[in-house]
Order: sequence, then C-alpha cells, then structure tokens
Amino acid sequence: MALDSVTKEIQASAEASIAKLREEQAKEIQAIKAQTDAEIAEMKQKQDKKVAEAKETLARQERSSAELESKKLVLSKKKEILSRAFDSALAELENMPADKKLAYYQAMVKSGKSIIADPKAIMSVDDKFTAQQLGVKSIGTDPMIRSGLILQSEDGKIEVDMQYSVLLQNIWDSNLKKLSEILFG
Repeated sequence: MALDSVTKEIQASAEASIAKLREEQAKEIQAIKAQTDAEIAEMKQKQDKKVAEAKETLARQERSSAELESKKLVLSKKKEILSRAFDSALAELENMPADKKLAYYQAMVKSGKSIIADPKAIMSVDDKFTAQQLGVKSIGTDPMIRSGLILQSEDGKIEVDMQYSVLLQNIWDSNLKKLSEILFG
C-alpha cells in the first residue's frame, strides 16, 4: 500500500503541477492575447488615421483640380468672347461704307504726314480711292492688305502701317486689361 499511496501522491503532485502550469499558461496566453489585441487596435487606429488623411488629401486635390478646370473653362469662354469682340470690331471697320472709309483714310494720311512728308499709300485691291482723294503722292495695292493703309516714303525706307487689323491689335493689346475688367468685372 505504501507504493499505492506514493503513486497517488506523485500523481496528485503531477496533476497539481499540470494544473498550475495550465493556469500559468492560460494567464500567459491571456496576456499575449491582450497585448496582441492592443497592438492590433493601435495598428488599426494608425491605419484608420492614415486612410482618413489620404481621403482628405484626395478630396482636397479633387476640389483643387475641379476649381482649376472650372477656371480654365471660364477663361477659355472669356477669351472666346474677347476674340469674337475683336473679330466683330475688325469686320465692322473693314465693311464700313466707302465714304466713311475715305474719311478715315484721309485722317490716317494726315496723321502719317507728320512722319512721312509726301507718302505713297498701299491699300487693299478692293479699295478704289485715288491718290488725289487720299492726299498722297501715289497709290499701290497689295492683296495681303484687307483694309487700312500702309504709308511709305518714296525710297521705301520709312513705313507707317495703318492697317485696321494692326491698329486694332495695338489698341487691343494696350487696353486688354481694361477690356477684361469692363466685360467681366
């Protein structure tokens, strides 16, 4: 019997050790699980923050891109309106009645004589004015000129370009900012 009691004692001691090891192991597993859960929660929180920041950045970029695209469209339309206004003004000058055009050409010649005393005039093949009507020495034509005049000295060294397209472009360029403010506020 003594052997039985020693065996039972060893068995009871082993079972107690096993129970104690299992309890310690369960506590250790629980601690590892708690630490892992905490690390996962922290990682998830950091990841969620990164995702939120990325979403916000992307949303800002999209808004900026949309605003830029909107501004491009508005500027394009404004440019189109200005271009149509320029073309319309030029067409109106080019298609004015002959008597009004003659008066303008005479004024141009008068102004040009301050630079070239006795100029010759070069004009569109469609204009049928005489040198006497314009007050110039002679007249030549150029198919490249649509309307307006080019005044030249006899030797061709001095030239005053008074084509309507050139004059209008000069006026346009020097007043573009004012035109934009008037048209678009």
